Amino acid sequence: MTFRSGFACLVGRPNAGKSTLTNAMVGHKIAITSDRPQTTRRVLRGIVNRPDGQLIMVDTPGLHRPRTLLGERLNDQVRETWSSVDVVGLCIPADQEVGPGDRFIATELAGMRNRPIVAVVTKTDSVSRETVAERLMQVTELGQEVGLAWAEVVPVSARTGAQVDLLVERLITHLPEGPVLFPEGTDEAITDEIAIAELIREAALEGVQDELPHSIAVVVEEIVPREDRPVDRPLTDVRANLFVERETQKAIVIGKAGSRLKQVGTKARKEIEVLLGTPVFLDIRVKVAKDWQKDPKQLRRLGF
Repeated sequence: MTFRSGFACLVGRPNAGKSTLTNAMVGHKIAITSDRPQTTRRVLRGIVNRPDGQLIMVDTPGLHRPRTLLGERLNDQVRETWSSVDVVGLCIPADQEVGPGDRFIATELAGMRNRPIVAVVTKTDSVSRETVAERLMQVTELGQEVGLAWAEVVPVSARTGAQVDLLVERLITHLPEGPVLFPEGTDEAITDEIAIAELIREAALEGVQDELPHSIAVVVEEIVPREDRPVDRPLTDVRANLFVERETQKAIVIGKAGSRLKQVGTKARKEIEVLLGTPVFLDIRVKVAKDWQKDPKQLRRLGF
């Protein structure tokens, strides 16, 4: 059997289902999901191991019209990732008409030569079969319109798992022949610090309004085993700073008498414990970094 290995990424306009589908393909959460656009910020990697290949999935931010320096840098990340992976999947949601955002990204992808582009129609469980068929026809027409020859067209549902395995199989066929790139048994290629920061940010995103989601950044300062604990009762201390841009936003995140921050900590802690495999004491401090999305120095300090 020919063994193939390499990198793939799913791209598309915000809320096309990229992160949810990436998580479904890897088999567990590596990317946070939200119903708000531009939730994904970091280029995260998850690994799919199969007998015939190793597929490294790169989850990227959605390409969008930037309004801040952070937005510009996220777009740069997307384009840099496109140029470095072996195969690209363009996600187009079945529950929405093909629109200007899809056309814009497809046009950019059409300019990439010698790289297979797979059209992925997502969220097929949310519409009728007739609508899925209509969307597949629109995707075919989109490729013809922008001069893009799809390597594959695959409809999927990340929520039900329908055809997710087929998508993995088809993506692997477009990888180069090569050895295992990450040790067998490895299913993610991101640091615990980044994974934990994203889990905390996801918990903080729930229930907030207006522009607040894009004003939140999380930096993990420390992950250390608690000393003097019995071997059968380990505890890991995790300390993180959650940054917002204004004092009013800080008050929203903390909530009355700290009620909302407590909810954030409880939700994040449960997922961090699954990630680390040990009970966790989570300490989150909320701080203000004024207009950090527009400040190059603060962006660097926050990891962007």
